[in-house]
Amino acid sequence: MTAQAQHTNVRIAAVALADLARDHQIVVAHGNGPQVGLLALQGAAYDPDAPWPLDVLGAETEGMIGYLIEQELMNALPEGAHCATLLSRVEVDPKDPAFENPTKPIGPVYTSAEATLAVRDHGWTMGTEASGGSRRVVPSPRPLRIIGLDAIKVLLQAGHTVICAGGGGIPVMRNAAGKMTGVEAVIDKDRTAALLALGLQADALLLLTDVSSVFRHFGHEDQIAITAATPKTFDDLDLAAGSMAPKVGAAITFVKTSGKLAGIGRLTDARAILEGRAGTRILPEAATSRPRKNHPPKTFGFTGADQSVSVWLDDGGAIV
Repeated sequence: MTAQAQHTNVRIAAVALADLARDHQIVVAHGNGPQVGLLALQGAAYDPDAPWPLDVLGAETEGMIGYLIEQELMNALPEGAHCATLLSRVEVDPKDPAFENPTKPIGPVYTSAEATLAVRDHGWTMGTEASGGSRRVVPSPRPLRIIGLDAIKVLLQAGHTVICAGGGGIPVMRNAAGKMTGVEAVIDKDRTAALLALGLQADALLLLTDVSSVFRHFGHEDQIAITAATPKTFDDLDLAAGSMAPKVGAAITFVKTSGKLAGIGRLTDARAILEGRAGTRILPEAATSRPRKNHPPKTFGFTGADQSVSVWLDDGGAIV
């Protein structure tokens, strides 16, 4: 994961996003899993006895990846376009049951002896990898509130493309004294995407990844692409917990709450998904029988820089 490789990957994403930004007002967010792991390793190399907290690492990656996206997106957009990158704190509930059951793996794979030392020295919870070895696992609480949502709206009203809520946001909670404090946790980026899209009253949520759509029997010879769907379509579908399941869950939350479109598919198909020519499109039960309009829906946009992208866009109407 070199700096050059990240520039190249972000440049590819920026071309697809710029295509949408020419017709829509977009908000861009990003994943940060590999980058958090890299920073954790760098910190351990400097002082293995004093690991940096996850909220600080999350903030660092928001700045680093946000810079890369902003620069490549501005290079791809016409002259005169405006873009702003924000660090986003996301509040979680200190009583969230996720804190009693850490499940999100982060960082490198440790040997048994190294894992024992990590538990002793840092109090970490360790999980066993299917391929062998152990990794640290941390809580993944649900996002409750995106702090600074009003600032995002102001920038959108001023015509800026906004990059925010990276990696699910910087996890914070209120302590017993009512003050905000950082949390040793990782918030699922797809859940935060849905929360942000709802908070901005987005007209569509596109969750983009490196596969063309959601499939039944994915990876098998009889796999079948799901194109038009409703939330009920996924009732009996067994999806991978670490990849497609969070995206489908976020899409269903957005569709059920807003009554609007959510799409899942490949980054390079972003416009085609929005216009109904590619990907998996999820609509409320009643909406699937309505005739399609001749113009694309208004949307806001969300994207991920770790090969997992979500996009929601707007035609330039008022943000309320």
